[in-house]
Amino acid sequence: MSFKVVVDYDLCESNAICMQIAPDVFEVRDDDFLYLLTEAPDEDQRVKVQESVQRCPKQAIAIVDTED
Repeated sequence: MSFKVVVDYDLCESNAICMQIAPDVFEVRDDDFLYLLTEAPDEDQRVKVQESVQRCPKQAIAIVDTED
């Protein structure tokens, strides 16, 4: 089973905690906005994305499991 990352940009404060944990998935650019580099990361990124979900102070990130 694979997964996709969903960001609620209305809640997101672009504090970059997620980027520090999973820089291959999240990026805060010079414009101070969060960018999702991949909506469907590889399974080996799941643990880092889960940590990003847990540590997001605004709970703006979610994981949705998908079938291949």
